[in-house]
Amino acid sequence: MEPKNVEKVTGAIADKYRLAILMQLAKQETMTSSDVQEMTGLSQPCVSHHVKQLTDSGLVDTQKEGRNVFLRLNKQALQQLCDFLKGLG
Repeated sequence: MEPKNVEKVTGAIADKYRLAILMQLAKQETMTSSDVQEMTGLSQPCVSHHVKQLTDSGLVDTQKEGRNVFLRLNKQALQQLCDFLKGLG
């Protein structure tokens, strides 16, 4: 993983809401943006901001179906981050 990508990914998980979204996605595999809003209590614009940060980092993939946006973990990106961090030790 390139240092620029590591910076983007670690910045994305440094926020408590984004980290909570990732942790919940690890448990249930998919969520809608409405699920995220309900879970966090954030407004829709705030949820959109956090989802954009996660997708821009590559940690989360989104798929729009009708009015719903479904979020899924990008397990390959998570594995790359894990491999990078292991390489530091």
